Formats: sequence, C-alpha cells, structure tokens
Amino acid sequence: MNLDSRGSLTLCASAALLVLLLSGCGGEATADPLAATAEWRHYAADRSSSKYSPASQIDASNVASLEVAWRWTTPDARIETDARSGALKGTPLMVNGVLYAVSALNLVSAVDPATGEELWSYDPRAYELHTPTHGGLSQRGIEYWSDGDEERILLVTSTHQLVSLDALTGLPDPAFGDNGVVDMRDDVASPDQLHFTGQNSPAIVCADTVMMGMTVQDFSMPLAMPAGHMRGYDVRTGEKKWVFHTIPQEGEPGVETWLEESWRVAGNTNVWSWMSCDEELGFVYLPLGTPTSDYYGGHRHGDNLYAESLVALDARTGERQWHFQAVHHGIWDYDFPCAPNLIDIEVDGKPVKAIAQVSKQGFTYVFDRRTGEPLWPIEERAVPPSPVPGELLATTQPFPTKPPPFDRQGVTEDDLIDFTPEIREEALAIFAKGVGGPLFTALTVEDVDGKKGMLQLPGPAGGANWGGAAVDPETGILYVPSQTRLYAMGVVKPGAREVTDRNYLPRLTAFAGPHGLPLVKPPWTRVTAIDLNQGEIVWQVPLGDGPRDHPALAGLDLPPLGAYPTASLAAGWPLVTKTLLFVLQAVPAPGVTDRRGPAVGVLRAFDKATGELIHEIDIDRGPGGGPMTYMAGGKQYLVVPVGQRGQEHELVAYALPDAAGSAG
Repeated sequence: MNLDSRGSLTLCASAALLVLLLSGCGGEATADPLAATAEWRHYAADRSSSKYSPASQIDASNVASLEVAWRWTTPDARIETDARSGALKGTPLMVNGVLYAVSALNLVSAVDPATGEELWSYDPRAYELHTPTHGGLSQRGIEYWSDGDEERILLVTSTHQLVSLDALTGLPDPAFGDNGVVDMRDDVASPDQLHFTGQNSPAIVCADTVMMGMTVQDFSMPLAMPAGHMRGYDVRTGEKKWVFHTIPQEGEPGVETWLEESWRVAGNTNVWSWMSCDEELGFVYLPLGTPTSDYYGGHRHGDNLYAESLVALDARTGERQWHFQAVHHGIWDYDFPCAPNLIDIEVDGKPVKAIAQVSKQGFTYVFDRRTGEPLWPIEERAVPPSPVPGELLATTQPFPTKPPPFDRQGVTEDDLIDFTPEIREEALAIFAKGVGGPLFTALTVEDVDGKKGMLQLPGPAGGANWGGAAVDPETGILYVPSQTRLYAMGVVKPGAREVTDRNYLPRLTAFAGPHGLPLVKPPWTRVTAIDLNQGEIVWQVPLGDGPRDHPALAGLDLPPLGAYPTASLAAGWPLVTKTLLFVLQAVPAPGVTDRRGPAVGVLRAFDKATGELIHEIDIDRGPGGGPMTYMAGGKQYLVVPVGQRGQEHELVAYALPDAAGSAG
C-alpha cells in the first residue's frame, strides 16, 4: 500500500497476526518473571548503553546446546535499486513482544521474536535520494519511545530524514513533521556539500527530545566542510527545539580555540556513532569526532573545541553542562567511536553516578556524569612536536592515571613479532621503513628520509571502535573488545590531479609485517574486563586463536594469538548477560589473509568473572553489527545481524532446544 512519495508500508501479516501483535506477539507467557525486563528497548539495550541483559536462561551449562531457532531475510532483496549499500549493521530492538529491525537500505520491519515471521515493513525510500558518504546506504539501529499512551519507532535515514512510525502498525505518525517525516537536509549541509555527508547510527530520545549525529567524509578535498552540529527535535511533533554548535561560532565559548577564525570553514567535529542519556538528569552525552582534516591541522591552529571531546548537554535546551577534550588539536583520527557507558559504582566507599568512555587510543576516561569531574586524575603530559611544515600541535595531551590502557600504545622495536629469529629480522627491516614512537607521535611527510610515515598504534580504527563496550550494572565491570592494528600515517603534498585547497593530504597504509602477518606482537584482538569501582583491569584474554594455518607459523607452539581484525573496523561487539559475556566478531574466511576479503563470523561465550572461553559458535557469513538478546514465549533468544556487502542479509536467532528452553 503506497502511502506517499517518501515511504511505503507492506503488511506481511493477516488480521490474525495483527491481533497477535497487539496482544504481545508470540504467545509470551505473562507469568515469565523475566518477561517485563528481558527486552532490548534501545540500540545498546538501554539509553545508558550498557549492552546488558538480565536474561539468565542461557548459561555456562547449556550455551553449547544453542541452535538456530529462526532466520529472517531483510526486505532489501525485494527492492529494485542501483543504490550502493553496505553490510547489515543494524542491531534490532525487542519491545512488548515485537522485534524491530532496520536494513542496510534503511527499511524498518516488525518481526515475531519467537518465529522470525515478518509482520510489517516500512520503506522510507532513502535510496531515491543522494548517495551518502562512507560506503553508501547503511544503518546501525533505530530508537523506541513511548509516553505510556503512544509508542513510536524513530528512524534517521542515511539521507537525513527523521521518521516517526507507529510501533504497532508501522504507519508514519501524521502529527510528526510532514506526515511522519522531517527532512533535515537543508540543516545538515548546503546542496553542493550534501554528498560529503550521511547518517548510519541511531537517534536517541532524552527528555522528550530526539537527537541524532551524522557522518562527514574524512578524506575530503576542500577545506570548507559541513560541521556536525547537534540538533534537538520535539519527539511528538518533529519541531526543531535547539542547535548546539559542535564547532563554536562567533561569540560562543570555545571559539577562541579555533585560531585565525578557522571555525568559519572547518567541518566534521561530529557524532558519527550513537549517544547515551541519563533520563533522570535529562542529560545527553555526545562522543565527538575529529575536525577537518583528520590528519593535518595546519589550517585550524588551536585546541579546536569541541573536537574529540565528550560533551554533556541538557537535552531539553541544548545547553552545555560540561565537556572533556581527550585530544587537543587532533591529527590522529582519535575520534570517540562509540557511546559512553553510564553506570552507578562505588569508589573509595562513596556511591558515584559514573560515565565511562572507551577510546580508539586504548584509554577509558571515567567521570562523575553529573559534573564531569574525573574519578581519577587525568594528567597533561608533554608530547612530541610535528615535523610537518605549517602544523602546530598541542604541547601536551591528556593521560588518564586509571584505569590502565586496555591495548598497546606506541611502537618500538620491543613490540615487533619475534616468533622465530628470521621473522624477527624481517620485522626489524620493515620497522625501519617507518617512524616509531610513543602514543601521540606526530605524523610525518611521507618518503622523507625513505620513511613511509609515523607508525601509529593504536591505529585510526582503534583500539576500541564502534563495537564499543558493555558494562555489568551489578558488578561495575566494563568489557571492551579492542584490536592491536598498526598503520603507517603520513601526509603528502597534493598531486597535479588532486584539486584541493589543502596544503597536505593524508596517506594511510596498513603496515603489514613479515609474510603478511601483523608487524607487532599478539594478541591482535583482545577483550578486557575493567573494574570501574577500582579503576583496575580484572582480566584480559585474546579474542580468538589466530591464523593457525599460516605457513610461517607451522610447527610453532604458540598461545592464542587473537583473530585478525577485518575491515569492519570493529574488533568485536560485546553483550553481557546475567550469566555470561558474549563477543561477536567478524573474521576473515578460512584461507583469506586480505582483511578486506570475504568474512565469516564467530560468537564467543566467556565466563564474565574470569575470561575463560566457554563456547564458540561459527557463523557462515560475516556479521556487520552487534548482537542482542531477549525473552519471548519463555525462551531466551540471541540474535545476530549477518551479511557483508554482497552477502545475503539476515537476522539469525539462536535459542536452546525446546526441552532445555522450557526449564527457564
């Protein structure tokens, strides 16, 4: 049934199914004590971004018995379009007995959570609009909101349409915007710059205000780029309430950190990931990104607030409450890649409403989320200057004293692989082609003195990336997957064919080691448990066994090496339950050494207290986003989104066999 030129709704359920939907789809037993709590109402389980579920039916004693309960193929295969789309990244929601999913082409669907049967599907027709940056159309999630009377699913399309759907029917809300849609394109960028932008992370509702970030091209040629200013809209009407300038404008606090009026043309400084909300305070927390250009700041001298900062806003007004800048005048692409985790903990015997932000550089920054005061000292330490003409770096950068870094920082000869003397010698020869040094070593001009560039570790993909962290509210322990992934980072003068007004353009190289192995020692991916009450690491284990079939490692008795991180940019997606820690990971398919080659997946279950690996589930396609879990019909389900570009996109649900599940 066509609704209008902007969207369409397909009803895939009979009248009987619609009645089932209205009454709590799937016959969920009201006597189930977990039925009211074991849902997944927001992208990261809740607006605190905990990625935690109280569901406990699946535990160490039975996780090995999990089997596929159902598969659901996204409706994208039914759409005729030449638009480019990426992997299935969307983590679904489960609310009031209905599973809500979003596809790579931005279609929203309602699915029976016990059977995988599609109930309805809404198509915003985003593929008919401009092609978004960063790989075309993709979407990581959607948002749910209810005031007790109305229920809405909120979608921000890759092409900047804010859509409000009735959660029961999938119909656009006629009281919201223009028949359910607010077109934000004119706010985001001028028509000639729109192609530099996109959106692939979910909105968040906080204090009845809906907010969303945006993506901005990292490797753009012009200096003048769209800025990632934050906007708040009324969740009931779609009316714009306020704008917060992530790059301060004339007369605003922080504009003095953009010297020579560079704020007038600089762009980015955007929230490309998702956000968190303290619903009691009414504060929304913005993990902000790097300004234009990510790798050369000679056109934007100064510390550049609020770039690479964590900013707390009053969601009702858009007024800044506090901020912390993690990188001054960033040139390393160390933007915050995920939402912070909100958690109530106890430090030195005192209760604290805390916020913990993991980062690409391997730090965890922990604050009082009401005031922005660090729970442990964060020291400004001297860092090296830049050898690049025109670049003027900050003389210091912030270093948290606690918790310890969760991944390797900086590169020296001691960090190189040394499985055999021959491998060691080859690693030293490769290392000599770059410039090593500690964290925050400056980028160099490529090919000066024969060097490819500064060897950056963690690289621009982290450390932590958009997989983010999970936190257990009962223990205060945070779990973060990360990757030890080296890059050579340099800048070059623009070539004759590169039309740009920049002085330098970036050159990034994945700096492979001997025989295509990583240059630095394993583990190459890991998961770390951090006790936020103490600011200490509880345990850290490799995430995967590594390339056991590599001929250069034949006959060597090596411990687990950690899997190769793939081009998905996420070392893994965590999920913590009452009983277990799960980490979903995309890894190269067997025999594939190119990180951009075909991927498969693995879902690992760990003892969350010790890090002991309990069970692994192999998945025949690469996952594109994070897992989630819920209870339906007395049974716990684990759902993963699978399918890279070119692979079939599905949600795959795992559950215990009926005999085992019925006991929960």
